[in-house]
Amino acid sequence: MSFLALTLLGALLTLDGVTVGQFMVSRPLVAGAVAGLVVGDPVTGLMVGAVLELFLLVSVPSGGGRFPEPGPATVVGVAAAVWTAGPGGVALGVAAGLVLGWLGAVTQSMQRHANGRWVPDPTREAVTPDQVAAGHGLAIALDFARGALVTAVGLTTVLAAGPWVTRGWPLSAADTRGALLLGAFVSLGIVGRTLLAGRRWVVLALGVAAGLLVGWVLP
Repeated sequence: MSFLALTLLGALLTLDGVTVGQFMVSRPLVAGAVAGLVVGDPVTGLMVGAVLELFLLVSVPSGGGRFPEPGPATVVGVAAAVWTAGPGGVALGVAAGLVLGWLGAVTQSMQRHANGRWVPDPTREAVTPDQVAAGHGLAIALDFARGALVTAVGLTTVLAAGPWVTRGWPLSAADTRGALLLGAFVSLGIVGRTLLAGRRWVVLALGVAAGLLVGWVLP
């Protein structure tokens, strides 16, 4: 049941990303908390969401560019962290979230090209409001199905990889936290350098604050 619920959640968060609303519910921090509630561990969900938020802040979606899709990726990341025992669970969750974010971006780009072929061409025939509404509805339905498929593939993959990670993860909990902190420092440093060029002390302060935050929320 949780697999199905997470798949539907990933599909709904996909719609929030671009197609419907854009209420920011699909951001990792919020999506992680919601996914954690679904699997019965909101603390881990919020923790994984916070880490993924730091990683994905470097990519601000705008225009028609290709950017990581956070919603389904965060759902899968939280599931991986909860379903996988040991310190490797959180690492698997973050890694799965990052990889699936880019996979979602690739499929999103493919869908945009498909949407362009379904738009009625007013130069060839008269276009009615019903045709426009039907094309819009079809694009929304396809985005929902795409999000469900991406989420289901991710969940299936982490279910298969979880036991292997549990047996073979070589790092302790402290070393795992350190690796995630390093990634968070790099990501936030890139954001700070972009937004606060010339104010290196502010960038350093933001990096330290992010590291302290992640170190506090990680077990």
